[in-house]
Amino acid sequence: MDASDPGTIIDGLVAKARDAMAKFANATQDDADAAVTALAWAIYEPRRARALAELAVEQTGLGDIESKVIKNQRKTFGCLRDLSRVKSVGVIKDDPDRGMVKYAKPVGVVAAVTPSTNPTATPVNKAMFAVKSRNAVIIAPSPSAWGATNAAVGHMRAELEKCGFPADLVQILPKPVNKALTQELMEQADLVVVTGSQNNVRRAYSSGTPAIGVGAGNVPVVIDESADLDDAAAKICQSKTFDNATSCSSENSVLIHDAVYDEAIAALARAGGYVCSAEEKERARERLWTNGSLNRRVIAKDAETLCEVFELDDAAKGARFFMVEEGRPDPDSLFTDEKLSLVLTVYRITDMEDAVDQLSSILDVCGKGHSVGIHTATPEHAQMLAERIDVVRVLVNQAHTMGNGGSFENALEFTLSMGGGTWAGNSITENLNARHFMNITHLVRTIPTDKPSEEELFGTHWKRHGK
Repeated sequence: MDASDPGTIIDGLVAKARDAMAKFANATQDDADAAVTALAWAIYEPRRARALAELAVEQTGLGDIESKVIKNQRKTFGCLRDLSRVKSVGVIKDDPDRGMVKYAKPVGVVAAVTPSTNPTATPVNKAMFAVKSRNAVIIAPSPSAWGATNAAVGHMRAELEKCGFPADLVQILPKPVNKALTQELMEQADLVVVTGSQNNVRRAYSSGTPAIGVGAGNVPVVIDESADLDDAAAKICQSKTFDNATSCSSENSVLIHDAVYDEAIAALARAGGYVCSAEEKERARERLWTNGSLNRRVIAKDAETLCEVFELDDAAKGARFFMVEEGRPDPDSLFTDEKLSLVLTVYRITDMEDAVDQLSSILDVCGKGHSVGIHTATPEHAQMLAERIDVVRVLVNQAHTMGNGGSFENALEFTLSMGGGTWAGNSITENLNARHFMNITHLVRTIPTDKPSEEELFGTHWKRHGK
């Protein structure tokens, strides 16, 4: 049989994964937690966190080293905190009153498809989730990021071996990674978890294997008339500029109330924003996209590079991000879509009803299901968005990138993969977490009869409509 045949390659990887799982099958909760901690240390250790960040930027040309160092450590630390509080081995819940005992069991071999934008943090994040429930994981990295992901996988395997656990609990596809190899992995695995392009998500769902995919980002945030403008501007800048806007949770547009529009623009300028002229805006449009698709030579670059590419005025030098004013969302305008760059589209709103309409228009272009944000001192405005916008997350007065995938200041679970519900064509409506990597066996005993009378269930209906 051809050793380069995708089926042969994946057969070998899956066999090693199943063998590793068999060796890890009797692991206790303490063992599983120790293995997860080892995986976390593989990327959290300061020298490795920096080296992996440098390698990721060097190989992909995407993002910013310092941001990726923070991501490698902060996301991993937060995920480890969350996982330390989760039971994943044996009995995870015992409810005597309901006669129900729940046992956690592995889902099997996990195929983890990971993106070029997060080639080290995402693989470690998914490996931690998988191994927590005694699964094995095989990473399918972006081809352009194979070297960085392979380095992270190497560190994880070494840390597992150091602790006496099977290294083959974590593996990576050999290079050259291609669609055929990744497809074969998805078809042979027991669960596919995809973070990255929507093409990969669709391929995962059509693989015949249970799959979890995440939706595209295109985050719009509202600044209403009651917002603390300088606080909002500082948080938008912090979030927008993090890792050169590679995150799916990065703000792509801001909707500003007419009553504070000029003051908000001034606050954004103080925070590091630059408002492009009409001519500069057109140059940005021409160069950020090529034939309607984002230009990979421009996205995720630093502000200095964009200044040169867009030929911005000298006044833009030193700016940290760039604003283009659109007035209202135009579905045919490229600026309505996700930009993966330090470009922020600015719209005007007249009131919250108008905000709801404009947010819906933006998300209909891209990003439905993912998330929105609002900067406000009026709780009812945030509640209105939560009630009426079809997204999984509404963040209030937060730097979106830092809060959307989990934070030490909110209750969202730490992750690098955010489900968008059926609105985004996804099977999960929350942040990817440990629960998605375990099967549950239910031990069911009899309990005292719990059967209401017909009157209790139908009484109201009978009174209103008769029998």
